[in-house]
Amino acid sequence: MEEHKGLRLRPATLEDADRLLRWRNDPETRRRSRRKGPVDPDRHIQWLTAALADEHLRIFIAEEDARPVGTVRAERIEDVWELSWTVAPEARGCGVGSRMVVLLAHQIRGPIRAEMQADHAASARIAEKAGMTYDRTDGEIAHYSRPSADGAVSDFEPGDG
Repeated sequence: MEEHKGLRLRPATLEDADRLLRWRNDPETRRRSRRKGPVDPDRHIQWLTAALADEHLRIFIAEEDARPVGTVRAERIEDVWELSWTVAPEARGCGVGSRMVVLLAHQIRGPIRAEMQADHAASARIAEKAGMTYDRTDGEIAHYSRPSADGAVSDFEPGDG
């Protein structure tokens, strides 16, 4: 994967399970998630094992100076890649979220989208920096999207590194 302003993405592995679980169970992350409750460690391992084997799901760890600072994923749903992200609690407020999402979005030639809580201004700014525009709000969820990107670096088809 390429770098963007000192940040690089690498594919997640099972060795990242504890880190991903800690980030997911962080109170602020849970507050902004659709599923608010803590995730059980055994269920998390089952989910991650299946997710890493899923050809329509790509999970990356963002690293800055070889230090993990967040995760971003792309899930292929029909003809659109849906992006979601979590910034490590210790890395929040440093622009990590926008850099990692921009880096991933530039790897995808096809359309992308993201959904977030309508009142989460930081996530909205991240989506916009990644080239997405606001589409609509359904209840408490805001929807952002970007059509196919002509200038993208690669097609980012399942199986690409």
